[in-house]
Amino acid sequence: MERCVSLTTELLREDLTLDQVAANGGVATDDPPTLVVEPHPGWRLLDLRDLWRYRELLYFLAWRDVKVRYKQTVLGAAWAVLQPFATMLVFSLFLGRVVSASGTHIAYPLFVFAAMLPWTFFANAISTAAQSVVLSQNLVTKVYFPRMIIPMGAVAAALVDFVVGVSMLVLMMVYYRIPPGWTSLLIPLLVGGLAIAALGVGSLLAALTVAYRDFRHVIPFMVQLWMFATPAIYLQADHAISRRWVAWLPLNPAYGLIVNFRAAALGQRLDLGALCISGSVSVLLLMTGCLYFRRVERSFADTI
Repeated sequence: MERCVSLTTELLREDLTLDQVAANGGVATDDPPTLVVEPHPGWRLLDLRDLWRYRELLYFLAWRDVKVRYKQTVLGAAWAVLQPFATMLVFSLFLGRVVSASGTHIAYPLFVFAAMLPWTFFANAISTAAQSVVLSQNLVTKVYFPRMIIPMGAVAAALVDFVVGVSMLVLMMVYYRIPPGWTSLLIPLLVGGLAIAALGVGSLLAALTVAYRDFRHVIPFMVQLWMFATPAIYLQADHAISRRWVAWLPLNPAYGLIVNFRAAALGQRLDLGALCISGSVSVLLLMTGCLYFRRVERSFADTI
């Protein structure tokens, strides 16, 4: 098993083609080991021991996605900042005078960007994870490894973009003279919650996309609707929406996590109730996505 792990990661490191892997039967030509892969009946969550064995493969899959995304680009990593920044400009231009961050002392552009940054990470992680298994069909059909690593690598690659975008948030906070508070220490925890929710939804959609290819047309539309269903991004929901509906908003995991991300980054009061509800929904989404993904992953090589 260990030799299979090292061989798979070595192939990615040396940029060998999958045709070369297939020509050798998926293993090295010198005394290839025998690997027996047995299906597990029933519904199962993640096999953490198996994922730990292939941790190096996860790193190289994520790094491959990052390199492919920025290969032969003019702006390079600046695209990670341009997407949330451009959306912030649009909201500020058309909504800045109509909708203000009432009840806060935060400038509206900073108010929007502090929410657009985690949302962009969440949306990109879902979109790339949902397409990741289909786009890796050659790897899936020729080499054994835990298939869950593929959407995990897509989420990890989106996390790299988020880290780059944080630099723009820091510059805007300096410009608007908003000092960070102790709550900024909670940002990694909140980003982890978004990553959990994105992995749950992304792995579920990835499995569905393998079986039903028209899901790839549904995903962009779904993500767009999801953004407008998360009003905390572009307005102060407590002041613009009926109290009856505000109580239901934390069932959207992006809502509670993004609201608290902005509060933590800008030194505002946290909404612990929304955080607990959205965090619980994120864990539930992860369990649902992993259970279904693990249930059908053994048929990926035949279906894809």
